[in-house]
Amino acid sequence: MPTHTDPLVTTDWLADHLQAPDVRIVDASWFMPGSPRDAKAEYAAQHIPGAVFFDIDEIADTDSPLPHMLPSPAKFSSRVRKMGLGDGLRVVVYDSSGITGAARVWWTFRVMGHEDVVVLDGGLPKWLAEARPVDDRIPRPQERHFTARVASDLVCDLSRMRRLIDAGRTQILDARPAGRFTGEIAEPRPGLRAGHMPGALNVPVSTLFSEDGLMKSRDGLQAVFDGADVDLSLPIVTTCGSGITASVLALCLARLGRSRTAVYDGSWTEWGGRDDTPVVQGA
Repeated sequence: MPTHTDPLVTTDWLADHLQAPDVRIVDASWFMPGSPRDAKAEYAAQHIPGAVFFDIDEIADTDSPLPHMLPSPAKFSSRVRKMGLGDGLRVVVYDSSGITGAARVWWTFRVMGHEDVVVLDGGLPKWLAEARPVDDRIPRPQERHFTARVASDLVCDLSRMRRLIDAGRTQILDARPAGRFTGEIAEPRPGLRAGHMPGALNVPVSTLFSEDGLMKSRDGLQAVFDGADVDLSLPIVTTCGSGITASVLALCLARLGRSRTAVYDGSWTEWGGRDDTPVVQGA
């Protein structure tokens, strides 16, 4: 079993542990608003046997005007208990894109104090490519107790981001594509300014994966961060459009031993949607 500095499991590992009594599988598939794909419908049509569906947009603070912000500990506990997820279990998260929503759910479980959570490298695409079993049966799990212990060090809010930028001692890693980071390409969500936070470094999420859709090796990830002038010995917080691919950056950093990286939950949807936050355009 990988340690928390390597929070990935392979399809071989999962195939060997499908029936393990302490393993639970979660489908965390998610798509951008406006996408023609429907994650919940795709899950209903086929999923890894035994997997339950984690709705990123519903298991969230639905009172917030921002998308899929972290839910309260009480709401998270209530939802995952009914999904049969709880104390003493190893949670394996995957998604139908490879690793996007899965990283967000991995991070969310850790924010809520559940550290025994890993991500399936390659996700459902690799599982299907290897002709491994899927089914359309919706599990009816037995409710399980979940104890939420919020790890506040893993989360950044707006006020903390302001302080970090003013202090200038924390590296801000932005996972958005380069064109959005520089402001040359408009944001997909309407009403957001273009550009990035002062002092931020761009590490596009696409650079973190190999052509086969798997996450790059530790050496490969290190080379990506080195190429973006990231110093892994300094404090880091990650950001993106809405907190999804920022979690992928946090996952990659965990592979390199930085397991306590904070994610800016509101990300650019919050920062770029305000008129009182500084924005920089260009590289």
